Amino acid sequence: MEQSNVEKLFKCMDEVTEIIQNTKNEIYLESLIIALNIMIDDSAQEALDDVTKQKITKPVQTFNEEEYDAETYRKALSLAVLKGTKGAAQQQHLMTPDTVGFLISYLANKLIDKKGQVSIFDPAGGTANLLTIVLNQLENPFKAYASEVDSTLIELAVLNANLQKREISFYQQDSLRPFLIEPVDMVVTDLPVGYYPDDVTAEEYQLKAEEGHSYSHHLFIEQSLKYLKDGGYFLAVIPEFLFDSDQSDKLHVFLQETAHIVGVIRLPETSFKSKNQAKSILILQKKGEGTKEPKQPLLVQLPSFKNAQAMADIIKQINQWFTSYPNRMN
Repeated sequence: MEQSNVEKLFKCMDEVTEIIQNTKNEIYLESLIIALNIMIDDSAQEALDDVTKQKITKPVQTFNEEEYDAETYRKALSLAVLKGTKGAAQQQHLMTPDTVGFLISYLANKLIDKKGQVSIFDPAGGTANLLTIVLNQLENPFKAYASEVDSTLIELAVLNANLQKREISFYQQDSLRPFLIEPVDMVVTDLPVGYYPDDVTAEEYQLKAEEGHSYSHHLFIEQSLKYLKDGGYFLAVIPEFLFDSDQSDKLHVFLQETAHIVGVIRLPETSFKSKNQAKSILILQKKGEGTKEPKQPLLVQLPSFKNAQAMADIIKQINQWFTSYPNRMN
């Protein structure tokens, strides 16, 4: 069977990465960064010894940068990152699944009803997989931004964007500290879940905990709304327990004051190992002049992604809901 372009490109990335990993005794993701730099720019090989250079010659020669489109690069790199994070304990090293990313892209396009440029920001950018899925499907010209505190992930994100020829401004910083960016039209993100250790920074937030550490997923929502234009949209993958936790009362009050809840789409329970790990997509609109509360929020329980007919029926219902939604970006 003939290899797909994604398989062919992944094989090349993986082979070069494993050679570097074995000779330099680096972890897979660090070796992947070196491999990608070499594939993009031959001069990056100068940092390698002669034996390693010789070993990578054959796989590197199979790589032709012009042969692949943006989605092929994104998918192949996501396979390599998944290999490098297999069994990873650190939540920030886990990627948003493609099926969820494409669903967020679909919703983003439904919320935009204009021809002009759209500004979009992911404050928990990771390797830029989610952001570039959205950008690759976006029907509008865009200006894109992403932030990530992890140095390995942001290096991979920059390489990911360069390979896909996507212009994204990256910030390596704690995303809960102030940004030097203008408010954007849309935030898309996969919320980091857990406690935020910096109590001093958390003090600046309405959603800080009264005692102990604050929830980072609450603070990320507040930060995202801060950097949204009035009427702008927030689309995020959220934990199922977001509105049922011990600090959720304050979150409810905050959202009533600052945003319209446009919808909650519960992802299929079959996609998660346990009910406790279940997630949803939350859609908010920042309140502003002329914005209105939806008569009825979009509340959906998705069937299994493998059930094509049931998914088609749900998408039909969602399309119908959007025909009467008054607040599209224009």
